[in-house]
Amino acid sequence: MAKRSAKTDKKGKNEVIQSLNPDDAFNVLMILLKENPDLEERIYKISMQVLCDIDSDEVMDDVYSELNGLDVEDLYSRSGKSRYGYVDPADESWEMFEEALEPFISEMKKYQKRILHDIAKKYCIGIIKGIQEFQRESNSEFSDWVVDAPGESIERVFDEWKKGRPSEEDITEVSQILGN
Repeated sequence: MAKRSAKTDKKGKNEVIQSLNPDDAFNVLMILLKENPDLEERIYKISMQVLCDIDSDEVMDDVYSELNGLDVEDLYSRSGKSRYGYVDPADESWEMFEEALEPFISEMKKYQKRILHDIAKKYCIGIIKGIQEFQRESNSEFSDWVVDAPGESIERVFDEWKKGRPSEEDITEVSQILGN
């Protein structure tokens, strides 16, 4: 019976650990680090493995999926006549397009702040390729409202990425993806 209890205890502990929300998990990690400063190098290495596991093609797929998932019915419900005036559907479609891209751009900027330039470049490439795929492949009704948005958004992503001061070699590499 003791073995059964030990298994139940281990399973219960594991479930508690896995149920931690990100803030609680961060607090636990910081307490562990404070109590065990020798873990800092190990935590850093694991953090780098997690942070650097970026695939441009996965980012591209995520961006395309997010853009292609924009629903024209959402556009219609967010635009038109309201008690606050009139919201032009063309303007609102651009707003929705930019809102869909913002989390990706923010993530790219985080890598730049962490001085992980290669990862930021991969993220930038993935975003650009995702927008390009949307521009080429999407047959959604929503895409009819944002015909010019992809081109301008690609330039915006590229400009935001360049603010992170990439090397000239990296700029040339990303420019080739843009077709410049």
